[in-house]
Amino acid sequence: MKIGLFFGSFNPIHVGHLIIANYMIEFTDLDKIWFVVSPQNPFKLHDNLLPEKHRLNMVQLAIQNNPYFEVSDIEFTLAKPSFTIHTLEALNKNYPVSDFTLVMGSDNLADLHKWKGYEEIINNYRLFVYYRNGFENQSLSVHPNVRVFEAPVLNISATFIRDVLQKRKSVKYLLTTEVEEYMWKHCVSKL
Repeated sequence: MKIGLFFGSFNPIHVGHLIIANYMIEFTDLDKIWFVVSPQNPFKLHDNLLPEKHRLNMVQLAIQNNPYFEVSDIEFTLAKPSFTIHTLEALNKNYPVSDFTLVMGSDNLADLHKWKGYEEIINNYRLFVYYRNGFENQSLSVHPNVRVFEAPVLNISATFIRDVLQKRKSVKYLLTTEVEEYMWKHCVSKL
């Protein structure tokens, strides 16, 4: 099975994430997309993260009606911060017959050289990259394992959504209804 790994803090997951994942299912050879919830990204401050259980629950709510999407908490069992190379090693051990592809934005591709084990990643895995403004003409984009897609990308961020919620304003249409309700019930007081 060909599985696209969409890594992220998902703090919270928003419709932009879902649009990209759906695009990858529809326009590539991937059979499934696994949303890999990262408890602690080595490049992000941990202070701004909602508790991992809430982020995992929100991803489950957001994808519950799509048979091509699954959520993975594999990084919850690994050392923190989460390094993609360690996650890939664990996934290959647990799912030896699966073929994993990383799904990432061109901003992540621009920083890939900063990742632990990046050469092993780019030489042994396909990278399906969706274009983001400001990250063009990257040297790694011509690597034979990299494919760049013009997927529809919304210019919204989880940071923006958290800021709007802190101000007690509506985030309708930025989150699925289930995730919006979950945020109001469990997370807004923690922002």
